[in-house]
Amino acid sequence: MAFPINQGVSFSSSTCWWDYDVFLSFRGEDTRNGFTSHFYRALCDKGINTFIDNDLRRGEEISLELLKAIKSSRISIIIFSQNYAFSAWCLDELVEILNCKKNGQLVLPVFYKVDPSEVRKQEGNFKVALAEQEIKFKNNMEKVQRWKAALKEAASLSGWHYEDGGPEYKFIEQIIEYILDTKLSGSHLFVAKYPIGVNSRAKAIESLLDLKVNDVRMVGILGLGGIGKTTIAKAVYNIIAEHFEGSCFLENVRENSETNNGIMQLQENLLFNILRGKHLKVESVARGTNMIRERLQSKRVLLILDDVDKSKQIENLFGNFDWFALGSRVLITTRDAHLLATLKVYATYEVKELVKHEALELFNQHAFQGNKHEEDYFELANQVIQYANGLPLALKIIGSDLCGRPKSEWESAIHQYREILEGDIHEVLKVSYDGLRPTEKDIFLDIACFFKGRKKDKVVNILDACNLYPTFGIPNLVNKCLIAIHENGRLWMHDLVQQMGMEIVKQESPNILKKRSRLWHYKDALKVLTGCKGSDKIRGIMLHLPHPKTVQLYTEAFKKMENLKFLMVSNVLISEELKYLPNGLKFLEWDQYPFSLPSNFCPQELVVLKMSHSCIRLEKLFKQGFLFKDLKSINLNNCLSIRILPALCTPNLEKLDISHCENLIEVHEAIGSLDKLVSCHFSECKKLKILPNTLRLKSLNSLGITRCESLEKFPNIHPETKCNLLSFLDSNITEWPLSLGYLLSGLTELTLQNCQNLGDFLGSILRCKFTNLWRLEILGWDGNRIESHILTKPNFFPSLRDLELYDCNIVTIPRSIIKFTTLQSLSVANCKKLREIPRLPQSIRYVWVADCTSLDLPSSCRLLNQFQELLMNRSIFDFDHSGFSLPIIEIPKWFKLNHQSVGNSVSFRVGREFQKLILCFAFRSVEAKRTLATWSVDSANGFSECSNFALVHPEHLCMYTVDISKRKWDESNPSEQNDVTITVEIHIDLDPKITWLGVHVDCICCGCGSSSVSDDIDHQSFPSDVGLQMDTNLLMVHPGLGSSDVLDDLGSSSRAWICDHTELQPLPAFCSTSYGLDLDHRVLNSGGVSGPLIGPNSGLAGLYLGFEGYESTFPDEVHNLDSSSIANPFARIGYLDSNASIDGCSPLVLDDIEHHSLPSDVLPVDTTNGSELGLGRQDLGFSDGFDLGSSSVAHAFDNNDSDFNLFPPSKKTRTS
Repeated sequence: MAFPINQGVSFSSSTCWWDYDVFLSFRGEDTRNGFTSHFYRALCDKGINTFIDNDLRRGEEISLELLKAIKSSRISIIIFSQNYAFSAWCLDELVEILNCKKNGQLVLPVFYKVDPSEVRKQEGNFKVALAEQEIKFKNNMEKVQRWKAALKEAASLSGWHYEDGGPEYKFIEQIIEYILDTKLSGSHLFVAKYPIGVNSRAKAIESLLDLKVNDVRMVGILGLGGIGKTTIAKAVYNIIAEHFEGSCFLENVRENSETNNGIMQLQENLLFNILRGKHLKVESVARGTNMIRERLQSKRVLLILDDVDKSKQIENLFGNFDWFALGSRVLITTRDAHLLATLKVYATYEVKELVKHEALELFNQHAFQGNKHEEDYFELANQVIQYANGLPLALKIIGSDLCGRPKSEWESAIHQYREILEGDIHEVLKVSYDGLRPTEKDIFLDIACFFKGRKKDKVVNILDACNLYPTFGIPNLVNKCLIAIHENGRLWMHDLVQQMGMEIVKQESPNILKKRSRLWHYKDALKVLTGCKGSDKIRGIMLHLPHPKTVQLYTEAFKKMENLKFLMVSNVLISEELKYLPNGLKFLEWDQYPFSLPSNFCPQELVVLKMSHSCIRLEKLFKQGFLFKDLKSINLNNCLSIRILPALCTPNLEKLDISHCENLIEVHEAIGSLDKLVSCHFSECKKLKILPNTLRLKSLNSLGITRCESLEKFPNIHPETKCNLLSFLDSNITEWPLSLGYLLSGLTELTLQNCQNLGDFLGSILRCKFTNLWRLEILGWDGNRIESHILTKPNFFPSLRDLELYDCNIVTIPRSIIKFTTLQSLSVANCKKLREIPRLPQSIRYVWVADCTSLDLPSSCRLLNQFQELLMNRSIFDFDHSGFSLPIIEIPKWFKLNHQSVGNSVSFRVGREFQKLILCFAFRSVEAKRTLATWSVDSANGFSECSNFALVHPEHLCMYTVDISKRKWDESNPSEQNDVTITVEIHIDLDPKITWLGVHVDCICCGCGSSSVSDDIDHQSFPSDVGLQMDTNLLMVHPGLGSSDVLDDLGSSSRAWICDHTELQPLPAFCSTSYGLDLDHRVLNSGGVSGPLIGPNSGLAGLYLGFEGYESTFPDEVHNLDSSSIANPFARIGYLDSNASIDGCSPLVLDDIEHHSLPSDVLPVDTTNGSELGLGRQDLGFSDGFDLGSSSVAHAFDNNDSDFNLFPPSKKTRTS
């Protein structure tokens, strides 16, 4: 008999509560009335819930009921007997059992009077049985192969072998004893009544633990109270505990570690669980620590410590981790990220809130017991979901509380929840608060009441002035999951955590407002400020009315508030001037204060002053002889009372915003020497004439002097002054200092709009090199100056990544743009005269062209072609913000996306990994205005995400990179195959029509990955309406049709040489081995040509036909040529450089170019009427209904571009 050993680690995250302990699979004819019936009875007698199929089996397919029983059993026992493989039913059952094994089910084989090797090698009766099955299922041999593989796999597992001679009852007892001792020992933990969202999170943690690696690994589960850390840890325990020699789940470590007796009890529990029932008495903490080490150091153990908040608690339990045996795993749940960093855990899994569909499902299970709720409750349920904000504890408590109640009670209860946090939720969340230091408690309450959503740096300055040490305290609050810092630098906390903090403040004095430290609700603040009910207990007041309202505040309302630090007022209009404000204020924010501040107010401790649209008198506030050393930020925009900005005596000022102060005339000289000033803005100060003579601003980052119409002289710049961001809009400055270069040399962003006297200005800025400039925005400029001073000087902008041109009269973006090798983004809008955009640098990833009504079609197609290349080599997937907007409504057929639709949604199938896709769409609308668009991604597995695009334009083709939240996707528990739908909605009043929608994605449904653009792209022929242009005796091919997409084009001097009165052989302008025609360096071969050759107009280069074996000097007279007289009669097409000599010119020939023919519908035109033909609009290789728009009229060919790459690249594009 073979004793079972570990049969391999399963990595499933199933957390189901099993319907059965054991499922028995057997061949009824062999063992039903003998061994199997005895085995089943013995299992039941031991209390093991066992499924046995006692029905007579008919047919070939196993029933759905049986499949369900297999899937819902913890253990499957397969009883192999001599005739087992003769039953197709048994073999199907076996395949299904092994599938469940992959999902965590334990499979134990019993070999009853049959040798395991006979099953594994499929010999003896098993060989005969399978031969019969092959005959029976000759049309379904794949099924037979699955059976064979399943037999081999199952027979390779550890199990029991019974042979004749021994008593069966003892054999059965041994199996049951093993099952009871190791697999059904009661070690499985109850996870949750409704474990919604647990599976995916447990799976992620299981992956971090990685049982396949033979090391000692410690992983942390981090999250705020009530987020589900313990529940998830229990699920992980149930999945992996059986793979260890010992395992223990220690709950409530923090709570039980408060006394020595509690610690010793934890130690005893740990020993009892891992040693499987051996009771050991611990006499002291130190002795217990040694006992644990001595007894466990040779065992491969799993230890889960729940709710740890101090490293000392772990040290008391078992010292350190250096003695654990290889293969051991330790999992710690905590609210403190710093603790995990101190312990140097291998990895940390931070538990996030439930996504909306998970939250709704969990709430519905508790509130409606899994039944479908009535429609009347739908809105109320959504209110609860929004309130709970994904916190499982809140959803469970509130759902259970509302279960069975009528709608009226729901409405009342929900209102109460918003006012008063439910007691159990409050107590769970408050645990983290109770463990804070006094200063950290103040920081937490200040953020909860006043500063949630505000910039962290500004809050740090304010709280630092209050001696709260926020530089240390705020990170500690983050570590304890009480607050978070968003990517934009703003402070955030969960709504229920915020409500918990506010409830703590309320409990300071439930009924007397003036005895509370903080007032944030406008009703409470109004009661205090209108009734003179303040006190020195009040630390901060926020009075933000929902709508502007005139309020009669008591003029000395702040008299008793000597300890007031924060005062924030909005939408409050007072009719009487205040007589007093506390001098100890740190933060004063009062929009539209209509009076001068009290004369006795001297806030030398002020850190932030924000009083826009107010009637503040600066000379009274900043009195001479007073130093405001703590003041970091002043925002007085739109204060019409300010005429002179005085010396502020603010040596540490970092931000100054005096924009839109229309009566400001002069800025004091001292402002120009503020060493700490980072941001300074005087925008829209239309009367401003005098700035400091010299700017000596060592810390300057941003300077805004926009629309200062009266300012004529720019200050001198001290060499120590550097600036990153500079804006000049509608400037009339005529005097630019020679020292301006000091300011410009370090610029990273520059905005210029409608600046007058541009000659002097440009002459100044171009004396220096913009080494660090990565963003340049130009508005309302003359196109010639843009070309001559910027776009033709790539060496002056070596770091430029983002170029934006708006409302400029530029006609052509010069070909030198390709030399801006760092350029990643080009935005061009409302440039009505712009006709041509050449090929852009290879670094380009984003192009936005909007309302450029003269842009020619070749430019749009060229850009589209360039993005096709990016799609083919995946680089666009590796860039965060890729995309384009081009003025065409549909795309050519050759532009390949692996999923396309004519509606507003596309469906596809992806695997487990899904993070990014390319979305492309176009829409029409009778309203020719830009609007918002929204994308939404939904999956059958419950995943859902949506977001807005930037403004999109009708009659434009838009492409965007859509980033999918990896966290949300992983938490939706994706399978190997996931059906996904992406939908685009256009937000516009009149009904818009999405004319085309395409998606490029790593899918598994079309047999291709991200580079799914076929190498065999369908190449379109010349449309019949792409004609030839004749000018008396010169026939011209549209120079946009087929040209180089790699080398510079020839521009407006391109002319065509072609035979007149010839019978043209079919010759397409586009070939399958190139991006159209690279006419400076490429040749297209065709059949012979005969007829008179038309001479050129002098001085012009052209597109010409040459012939192998014939050297033509192309004199002005007409030559009669006959293809039969030419040794090698292959036509050659190529562009000549405009300065090259015509005589003796021999175009380069590629050795591997394919032979093509011109479509029969490209015909010569009448040469007598001087007609000019341009691009028509029937096919042109585009999808049906393609609209060329306003730029589709025939263009004069002598000034057009020769780089119209209408068709896609081949993999063998070559240049000479």
